[in-house]
Amino acid sequence: MSALTEQSDGHQVIIDKNGDPAFVVVPYDEYMDLIGAVPDDKVTIPHEVVVLEDELDCSLIRAWREHLGLTQAELARRMDVSAPAVAQMEAKNANPRIATLKKLAKAMGIMWEQLRD
Repeated sequence: MSALTEQSDGHQVIIDKNGDPAFVVVPYDEYMDLIGAVPDDKVTIPHEVVVLEDELDCSLIRAWREHLGLTQAELARRMDVSAPAVAQMEAKNANPRIATLKKLAKAMGIMWEQLRD
């Protein structure tokens, strides 16, 4: 059984059955700062990208790549990965990690938050 304790700094610590800290609950803004994210209300996606995503029935990653006029090979070269790796990242059912989104965004010259679905 887990227990929840309140810390003096306002964080909550979830203790596991052995009495060891297992998780920490922090305020959302603090979490966003920790992962280096921009608040959702500050992130915009061009209408053209949204239209591409809908028309091609594709992932936001592919829509951005197409919008920017990049091939999978070019994006792969910029990321120092293979083109099949890019294809996997932009598959509609893919769920890339934040670190991967950051690499993709850097290679495309956009904010990584603009790649979150």
